[in-house]
Amino acid sequence: MFVMKKIVALFFYPICLCLGILILGLFCLWATRRQRLGKVLVTVGTVLLLLLSNSFLSSRLLLPLEQQYPALLKPENISWEGGNGGTSPKWIVVLGGGHVSDPCLPVNSQISGAALGRVVEGVRLYKAVPGSKLLLSGGGGSDPVPEAEIMAQIAVLLGVRPQDIRLEPDSLDTADQAELIVKIIGRGKFILVTSAAHMPRSMALFRRRGMQPIPAPTDFQVRRAQRLTPGWFFPGTSSIGREETAVHEYLGLAWAWLRGEI
Repeated sequence: MFVMKKIVALFFYPICLCLGILILGLFCLWATRRQRLGKVLVTVGTVLLLLLSNSFLSSRLLLPLEQQYPALLKPENISWEGGNGGTSPKWIVVLGGGHVSDPCLPVNSQISGAALGRVVEGVRLYKAVPGSKLLLSGGGGSDPVPEAEIMAQIAVLLGVRPQDIRLEPDSLDTADQAELIVKIIGRGKFILVTSAAHMPRSMALFRRRGMQPIPAPTDFQVRRAQRLTPGWFFPGTSSIGREETAVHEYLGLAWAWLRGEI
């Protein structure tokens, strides 16, 4: 089910969707007599690709996800009353965001940019909250090395004491993480670190299990521009990347809702 879910999602990503329409249109033009349909499909695929590679549209798709929870700028002001955070330790949970273990590369190059941003934010919060500990969550999937182990190595390099780190190395997705983490830290308050676009789904899944996450989003892909730049008016791969993130999260929210997880 996990692999099938990932494969189906790929067909909704901008590049796959646009290329699928274009290929179908070219097939109609070159291999069938349905010339008008072929022209329509090629036109639709081209226009759709132009729209989806524009910064304005990609930002508008991602903003509703990223703006639901503000960045946790002053973690020292958190009130831990009402949960088990009042006693030591105060948990900072960092969710993995993708990795490929390669012993030929330094550990910071073995995880995705999103995952690296999450680890850095987790370390920042760890240093700002006295008595806190890091719980790093991420399984291996098809990789022989769990992502949590690589994240832990990076955290140690950034100054976290090894005895302040705990791993959750078995999860495959966010629902798995919520299911396994509640068994480790219980249902009290904790700081949840993940990408800003991923935070709405993560919060819903953890709250569904009776937990009390304090959102600490990071890896923001849409930032306030001080002025317009030429990139706003030309297609680019970064825009398509933002749309892939947005589509992934909207599909994930829909899937979790259909399964009754949120």
